[in-house]
Amino acid sequence: MSDPLDTEQEINRLHNEKMARRKAARDRMLATKTEERGLLIVHTGTGKGKSTAAFGMVLRCLGHGMRVGIVQFVKGVWGTGERVALEHFGDLVTCRAMGEGFTWDTQDRARDIAAARAAWEVAKAMIADPAYRLVLLDELNIVLRYDYLPLGEVVAALKTKPRDLHVVVTGRNAKPELIEAADLVTEMTLVKHPFRAGVKAQQGIEF
Repeated sequence: MSDPLDTEQEINRLHNEKMARRKAARDRMLATKTEERGLLIVHTGTGKGKSTAAFGMVLRCLGHGMRVGIVQFVKGVWGTGERVALEHFGDLVTCRAMGEGFTWDTQDRARDIAAARAAWEVAKAMIADPAYRLVLLDELNIVLRYDYLPLGEVVAALKTKPRDLHVVVTGRNAKPELIEAADLVTEMTLVKHPFRAGVKAQQGIEF
């Protein structure tokens, strides 16, 4: 009968060998990744977490002392915890909440288009400003979905952004042209949401 200790030691030995091979393969792969540049990042999909993940990147950049610009294309008519928290970072972050709510709230297409255009002008100025290392265009996908901004103009501007600048775009239904232009695309998939069970949007979770 085999000694359980010997069996455990053999399992550990095989595991260590496997991890050593995996580390060697990963080290070889990482050695080929030498380019460093700003990325165009898109968070889309029906699941919750698109803006939440983007604000996580904002916090990470701020932790490194990088200056961040944020334009919120839809959110603006209600207060959010992230905006309050970001006030503590002073001049490192500029947050412009320029939306007036969702289009079903305003019920005024011309007003929505004007708000989107004003927000886009601010966004373009941030993208062109060399002081910023990351610019978050929160819910830009929403206004593109409703054709409130010319898609070609937006994609062209994002394609020609400064080389060292990261730009993050959030919102459902990202346009195929934007997905094609992006370096990194993450689709949040809805599996389960409390809203369907009658739970309203809650402070600290949704805003």
